[in-house]
Amino acid sequence: MTNTLSGSLPLVPLPDILAFIWFMTWWVGYTLFASRPAPGRRPTAEVMHEYRVRWMERMLERDNRMADVNIIVGHMRSAMLFASITILILAGVMTILGNLGKAREVVSELSFATSASREMWEIKVFVLMFIFIYAFFKYAWCLRQFNFTLIFVGAAPLPEEVNAREREYYPERGARLMDRGINAFNRGLRAYYFALALLAWFIGPYYLAVAVVWVIAVLYRRDFHSITLQTLSGEGADAAQTQSNSG
Repeated sequence: MTNTLSGSLPLVPLPDILAFIWFMTWWVGYTLFASRPAPGRRPTAEVMHEYRVRWMERMLERDNRMADVNIIVGHMRSAMLFASITILILAGVMTILGNLGKAREVVSELSFATSASREMWEIKVFVLMFIFIYAFFKYAWCLRQFNFTLIFVGAAPLPEEVNAREREYYPERGARLMDRGINAFNRGLRAYYFALALLAWFIGPYYLAVAVVWVIAVLYRRDFHSITLQTLSGEGADAAQTQSNSG
């Protein structure tokens, strides 16, 4: 059964349903794709894990761990900043609910925008709200895991107390703890990207479909083919050295 507004516009038109399914499929699919290792591709997260293992190995060699604590605190500040911003964004999104008439009027003046019922606008706003709620929970969980890492670093044995087993396994465990916190942070940040794509839905479902593809392309390049990744993995330096030698 199809509900209508003033007997003209369906509550949830088929293009909007398909666009939302497209949106969620790409979001969930890319999250699974980026989090699972596969031969032939090394994401930034995998390369950074190796650096965190080295960091934890150096941490075991230091008597004073304040540098290590400061690194973790720096990560926490970033997460706290985004958590605070997310709360402000949620307040703004909730404000839109009280001014839907004005928002619809502004968008309807665009010649390329697709008309939508008030109910459809409410659905879009609530979806946007749920995305930022999801992001907030990710940032909150990220902060807790960074707290766990601080305790882990504080409990690390001193250099003269480290035995062979701890030297082998402690760095890997510490790196995995940081990985979990960073993974939660990245998922919260990824929610921001997809929330920006979702804004195109207010113009029309087809714009949402295009915006999602654009966001996926940006994320894929930054996770797997960025200059930063090449620099971290040494590929950029190797290529530069090869070019220098050939010249």
